Amino acid sequence: MATPVVTKTAWKLQEIVAHASNVSSLVLGKGSGRLLATGGDDCRVNLWSINKPNCIMSLTGHTSPVESVRLNTPEELIVAGSQSGSIRVWDLEAAKILRTLVGHKANICSLDFHPYGEFVASGSQDTNIKLWDIRRKGCVFRYRGHSQAVRCLRFSPDGKWLASAADDHTVKLWDLTAGKMMSEFPGHTGPVNVVEFHPNEYLLASGSSDRTIRFWDLEKFQVVSCIEGEPGPVRSVLFNPDGCCLYSGCQDSLRVYGWEPERCFDVVLVNWGKVADLAICNDQLIGVAFSQSNVSSYVVDLTRVTRTGAVAQDPVQDSRPLAQQPPPPSAPLRRIYERPSTTCSKPQRVKQNSESERRSPSSEDDRDERESRAEIQNAEDYNEIFQPKNSISRTPPRRSEPFPAPPEDDMATAKEAAKPSPAMDTQLPVPNLEVLPWPQVVTSTPAPKAEPAIIPATRNEPIGLKASDFLPAVKIPQQTELVDEDAMSQIRKGHDTMCVVLTSRHKNLDSVRAVWTTGDIKTSVDSAVAINDLSVVVDLLNIVNQKAYVQTGCTSLKLILQRFLPLITDILAAPPSVGVDISREERLHKCRLCYKQLKSISGLVRSKSGLSGRHGSAFRELHLLMASLD
Repeated sequence: MATPVVTKTAWKLQEIVAHASNVSSLVLGKGSGRLLATGGDDCRVNLWSINKPNCIMSLTGHTSPVESVRLNTPEELIVAGSQSGSIRVWDLEAAKILRTLVGHKANICSLDFHPYGEFVASGSQDTNIKLWDIRRKGCVFRYRGHSQAVRCLRFSPDGKWLASAADDHTVKLWDLTAGKMMSEFPGHTGPVNVVEFHPNEYLLASGSSDRTIRFWDLEKFQVVSCIEGEPGPVRSVLFNPDGCCLYSGCQDSLRVYGWEPERCFDVVLVNWGKVADLAICNDQLIGVAFSQSNVSSYVVDLTRVTRTGAVAQDPVQDSRPLAQQPPPPSAPLRRIYERPSTTCSKPQRVKQNSESERRSPSSEDDRDERESRAEIQNAEDYNEIFQPKNSISRTPPRRSEPFPAPPEDDMATAKEAAKPSPAMDTQLPVPNLEVLPWPQVVTSTPAPKAEPAIIPATRNEPIGLKASDFLPAVKIPQQTELVDEDAMSQIRKGHDTMCVVLTSRHKNLDSVRAVWTTGDIKTSVDSAVAINDLSVVVDLLNIVNQKAYVQTGCTSLKLILQRFLPLITDILAAPPSVGVDISREERLHKCRLCYKQLKSISGLVRSKSGLSGRHGSAFRELHLLMASLD
């Protein structure tokens, strides 16, 4: 009789080494739930496909550790903020940098894309929030009000509001149209780490280090409910797509909460530690966590998780769109977000009041749409003309299959497998055969053949592997003299490649030298680092070290001239002594050698005294001190 396979509710999917140094930030793409972006102390942004071992793309450009990353909803753009306060936006389809935004004075702690417009919001440790226009490469507005670092930013689903959470224990709601704060939500007793809008209703959830989750009514601007008793600081929360519940990534568990009244629907044990981000796809919740340079991903099967109370729903109502379904009887009525119409290819922005068009980030976009509209009459002709002939397969795909769950190690299954079969009874007549005292391993595949427990000490090769299989085949040369042409061909082998490398290196050094001659050394060093060629950086460091050696040599020579030159000249100018004085003769011999060396150096010092800068002044001072040698 076949044993039924019991699948797990939550399991670890994968663990990868994401960066060469520590991972400082990571985020999941909310569109597919399969794209992962990581930022590290190595100043890189790496893209990964969940459950795939290799990096899809590595983005460079930052010169300081990446502190925050964010993907837009279509997963076509990615923005990353660095420790120095700079922001860079990359176009993933074109695999190139799109914009560099500079304006913050401290670390970028949080980022978010506008759901419809081409705007990015950034929160920094300098307590400022800035709204950036990606197309026009500029700051649209700056929001002030927090007194400490802004840890999380989220746009509302309709794109009209912006919610911010900060270390000052407050949550603030900003009106993008009016360019000012709508309301402030106090109540947390610790830094607020995360905020999240309800996908449909005017409801906001916030999680704090005080181990509480608060729900805020955005119509009455008051707290709806408060969930206390979290196992640790709340760092990641996510609403279910239909808004029926809230997921909280706690320490080593996933908790499912409801509000009005506040209650916990389910608790799922997941050993993910400090989970950093959550996403939902194919009725599975994906959670990611990082520790040092490693990133781990976990899966929770939501079909086996309780996500709502025992309220029976009409199947006819379930078939209707979510916006048309009435809320449950226990939930109060709230307004629903009115999302802009997206009938054309370009998403339309929210219309703004005429009195605030000067401040609104969307007013110029509306004017552009009124001036220029495009209607596609025949979609087949449009696709025939404008769509690319050769398309690149997207990784990960927008529509993907759920991750298969591994079999669960169930004790009942293990005991059932431990019982002997009738065939075993006929072949092995062991009396009173019962459950064995040691645990049994249940697998769906035959157990592999056991390896020997003891490996001989004389063995110097791995078992089952041959080093020769991983090395290129080497032909044994015959013991014959090489012809001149063969010798020349071996010497010239790789010559063209080396010439290309050296030419490129020389070109890069010329570009750095051109910046260096302007006198801005810091800019030249930044340009050398931005070239991302280690040979150029090594050459530049050699020059810097050489200048350091010159400065050290000038300082040492100055001390020698100030302390010992008068003594040397006095001994050389003194009249000869009467009689034999061996010690005086030794001093005189040493002083003559020093004078000879200083005399040979004086010519070099005289030639370098015309230089400008710090080295020139040092050589001119040495030239004056050595004037007595002439």
